[in-house]
Amino acid sequence: MSEGGAETEAPLVIVAGGGTLPFSVADAAIRRGRRIVLIGLRGWADETAMQRYPHRWIAVGQAGRLLRYARAAGARDLVLVGSLVRPPILSLRIDWTLLRLLPRLYRIYRGGDDHLLSGVAKLFEERGFRIVGAHEVAPEILIAPGRLGARAPSSRDLTDVARGLDLLRSIAAFDVGQAVVVADNQVLAIEAADGTDNMLAHIASLRERSRIPTRKGVGVLVKAPKVGQDHRLDMPAIGPATVEAVARAGLAGIAVLAGSTIIAEPLEVARAADAAQVFVYGIESPK
Repeated sequence: MSEGGAETEAPLVIVAGGGTLPFSVADAAIRRGRRIVLIGLRGWADETAMQRYPHRWIAVGQAGRLLRYARAAGARDLVLVGSLVRPPILSLRIDWTLLRLLPRLYRIYRGGDDHLLSGVAKLFEERGFRIVGAHEVAPEILIAPGRLGARAPSSRDLTDVARGLDLLRSIAAFDVGQAVVVADNQVLAIEAADGTDNMLAHIASLRERSRIPTRKGVGVLVKAPKVGQDHRLDMPAIGPATVEAVARAGLAGIAVLAGSTIIAEPLEVARAADAAQVFVYGIESPK
C-alpha cells in the first residue's frame, strides 16, 4: 500500500508543460497511490523525463486529442502544470474539436492569461472533466513561511518586499503578471507577457550597461498570485533556474507568498541560493 492509502480507481491526467514541476506533481500523486498519465506538450515537456511515466504527446491546440487520450485512460481529473508561453493563435495546431470552437477560442484569447486559462478550463469542464490544482494533488510543492537556505532578507529587503506586494495587489485587476523587481524602494520591472525569466534577463542587461541605480546585491524579486486568481490554473512558481537568474541580475534575493507559491526542487533551490549568496523567503499571507 502506498503512503497515501489504497489506489484510487480513476487515473489522473497531468498535462505537462516545461520545467520539472509536472514530474514533481506526478511523483507526489504516485506516492499517494494515484495512477497517472502524463500528456506532454510538444516543444515544452522534457522528453527524457516523460519516459519515466505512462505518457502521450500532443501539440498545443490539439484539444480533441487530449480529450480522447484522457477518456481512453478512464480519467476525469486533469492537472495543467508547467511553463508555457502563450503562442500566437495562428500558430496553434488546431484540431477538429477546437476548429468548431474557433469563434469562442478567439474571444477567450482576447485578454490576459487568467482570462485565457479560465476559458480553456471551462471548455474541458463542459465535456465532463474536472480541473484540479497541482497543489491539491501535491501540497508539498507549496513553499512554507520563512527562509529556504542560509540567508534571510534584511530590513531593507523587507521594505522592498512590502512595496512589491502592494504593487502586485494594485495591478491585479489588469491581469498582468505575478512578479515585480523592487530595489531600494524603486520599482525596476513588472512582469508582463515575456515572463519572469525574461524580466530578470532584462534587469541583468540593464545592470551590465550601468542603467540600474542601485549597487549589486540590492533588490528583490517579489512573486505572488493575482488577487482573485484561480489557483487551479496558474500559481506563481520558482525553481533553481529562478535563483540563477536572480543572481545574474545582481539582486539580493527572492520573496514569494508562502502557501500560494509553488517551488520546484526545494533542495536544489536552497543549494543554489547558498552558492549564489542570495535569499529565498516565504512571506506569510496577511490575515
